[in-house]
Amino acid sequence: MKKIFSSLFGVLKSFCILSFIVFTCASCSKSGQVHSVGENALFTLSYGNFEDELNLFDLARTGNIRTFMTMRDGFFYIANGESKKILELNSYGDLLSLYYNDDFLKNVTFAEKNSTNSIKKAISYPFNTLGPLTVDSRKFIYAVDTLPSERQERDTANRLLLSSVVLRFDSSGKFIDYLGQQGPGGTPFPYVKNIYTTQENELVVVCTTNDGLIAYWFNTNGFLLYTIPVSQNSVPKLQHGENTEAPSYISIENIVPDSTGHKLYVKVDYYMTSLDSALKVQSGIDYYTTLLFPLDVTTGLYDEPLEIPSYEYSVTENLTKEIYNLPFDFLGVTETGWFFFIVPNEEGFIVQMVQPDGQRIVKRSLSVDHSKNLYYTLSLSGNGIISALFVRRENAQAVWWRTDSLLASFINQ
Repeated sequence: MKKIFSSLFGVLKSFCILSFIVFTCASCSKSGQVHSVGENALFTLSYGNFEDELNLFDLARTGNIRTFMTMRDGFFYIANGESKKILELNSYGDLLSLYYNDDFLKNVTFAEKNSTNSIKKAISYPFNTLGPLTVDSRKFIYAVDTLPSERQERDTANRLLLSSVVLRFDSSGKFIDYLGQQGPGGTPFPYVKNIYTTQENELVVVCTTNDGLIAYWFNTNGFLLYTIPVSQNSVPKLQHGENTEAPSYISIENIVPDSTGHKLYVKVDYYMTSLDSALKVQSGIDYYTTLLFPLDVTTGLYDEPLEIPSYEYSVTENLTKEIYNLPFDFLGVTETGWFFFIVPNEEGFIVQMVQPDGQRIVKRSLSVDHSKNLYYTLSLSGNGIISALFVRRENAQAVWWRTDSLLASFINQ
């Protein structure tokens, strides 16, 4: 998804990405050729106020865009916060289910909403400000929503605004309840970065705090199993070599749950202070390395990490060539345990797939014309398909890349 960076190192990383794209438009060459994965364009959605359209008329305004997408089993689920609705569509773009705020969307006729015989569903719910969403194997939908201001709370000790809940709908579209920190009807969450479901249909809510990230793990009935804070003080420190005295800085970029076990994967980017050799003073902060730590949530113990290779690129300016390293973003983990990382470049994206034991690392390019996109949101399915919703001036387009076929070819070798 499009990232929002709130820490010093997040800002630094965002700056690096933007600088990289600007420089490479004129004078950049990648360090090596990476094979591409073909894009499959699936369907487009028009902009407007009708049931099967997206409302994205406020793209020119400042502030966050509140449209998110996930894909499961070939079905696309789009939370369009700007129109306070959720769309379920098949891979041809046919609207199958509509969850909508009837104070915002009037005269809904989709699926003959009062007919009990229709296989299509139109469900009214008073959404406020929608956020990320996910779907489990039962086709239960979980969607982040923001409470009205009068129901929000403040955590003064941790300096957090508690404003988000996770709504639950069953496969028939019936609203079950909302989840907070303790479970059904609990205290609202702080800012929700993302939500995930496991193969056991358990829900994991990942929130951003001032110290790092915190994960809330719920069972299938919505009752809290674990609360796992992951802060800069709790993650393992980088072990310096004997001749390295510079301190390291830590950025916890993302945490993603395992699909099959009670385990989290914590991606940590490490930065080192750079010294001016002539003046003997600190001259900046340089990216150093990325480690992916498995965290057993039942014991709170970290296992041995995997070192994740960075994206290396070169920039040539005024006949001088510089080599830079950029950390990948952690996109997710598949049901077979492959880790997916992604980074934008001038040709689209580079996706890096890492086998669970780290023995095999596969890189592929995804061709995307960034100049056409005003906004995008990415999703990784459990079987390893990368999907995207590209918001463009004329319409929004859903595409996917069948990286699952690529992984299957390696598994069968």
